[in-house]
Amino acid sequence: MSGSADHTLDLGFVNYVQHPENSNYSVFRFYDDNRAASFELALTEQKIWFEKAEEERKGKMVTLFGIHNNDFKKAEKINYKVEAMHKKRLIPGRIFRTVLLLFSFTALTLAIIGYCKAPKIDRGNNKTNTSINR
Repeated sequence: MSGSADHTLDLGFVNYVQHPENSNYSVFRFYDDNRAASFELALTEQKIWFEKAEEERKGKMVTLFGIHNNDFKKAEKINYKVEAMHKKRLIPGRIFRTVLLLFSFTALTLAIIGYCKAPKIDRGNNKTNTSINR
């Protein structure tokens, strides 16, 4: 969590960084208004003090929340809950998800049955006589 709030090498794994000027604060950023509103509501409910700002970055509006490091762990948990609440499913569509699950279960079942019914190969008795009789 070091450096500025807008890294050039930001891979997007987390949406928070250490404050660029005051190391006692962390900055959470949200490009989605719904996530920012949910985060702000949860912070208010938990009575966590924060500073809020909005600015434009790379043509998009971003909502920034400055939170003191004393409350960082609480804010991080809230952040994860907000992300989980607003995340999209990995496999959209209930029918496609069910078909993929059934296909995977069938393939796994057939693989287990094939393994159990395969003929046993005894590899331990294929010793060659390499000793020289003297």
